[in-house]
This record gives sequence, C-alpha cells and structure tokens, in this order.
Amino acid sequence: MFQIKNTYLGDLRTEAVHLSSQNKIITDAPLDNNGKGEAFSPTDLVCAALASCKMTIMGIVARRENLDLSSMTCEVQKIMTSQAPRKIHEIVVTFAMPNIELTEKQREMLKNAALTCPVALSLDPQIKRTVNFNF
Repeated sequence: MFQIKNTYLGDLRTEAVHLSSQNKIITDAPLDNNGKGEAFSPTDLVCAALASCKMTIMGIVARRENLDLSSMTCEVQKIMTSQAPRKIHEIVVTFAMPNIELTEKQREMLKNAALTCPVALSLDPQIKRTVNFNF
C-alpha cells in the first residue's frame, strides 16, 4: 500500500501528501538550481530527515532511560558537491542539549542512537556525515 502521494505542481514545485494523516510537504528547487527557493528542496528534506531520525531514536533511548530531551535542538548544514553530478557531499548535524543533566553513560547511549538511526544507515556511504554533540 502506498504511504505518500507526490504531485508535480509545475514551476519546479512538488507536493507530497502523507496519506494516513493528510499532512503535506511542498518542495521547491533551490535558488542555485533554477528554483525559487520558497520551500524545502528535496535535498533539504534528506538532511531534515536525517536530523529528525537521529532525534527520534535518541528520544526512544531517553524515554527508556527516563530522560527529558524536550529542550534538545538540532541545526543542520547541507553541503552540495561543487562538480557534477550535483548531489549532497556532506551533512553537518549539531545537537544542543542545554540544561539536560546526563551521565557519561547516558551521553554515549544517546550518541550511539544518533549515529545508528535508520536514515543514517540508509544513506550512501559516500555522503560525509559530521555529527556534533553539545551536551
């Protein structure tokens, strides 16, 4: 059964609908690739998916360990290749966890969870992934 329906809206814009919830995501081609840059680009979504997956898996560990990660944030930087073919060269993910008291064991568990999330394991190994943890 299909989970997502994508529609090309024209002018380098798409709409993705999550069928069970009807939530929608609009994408635009980025400014540096003939687009308007008015929404996430498809490669932006790859990077956002990586960060969201990392945070979700860390959340599963935190729930098990009775930790509150609700103040955790994450910033993502996407670096594209400078030569053809155009693709993601590197994704830099930086976590900030202010005011969260963690033992060294808990920090290591959270790091391991983030580094082994399903999206990270699904990406092409040629994509460099830099992950920073600011505990």
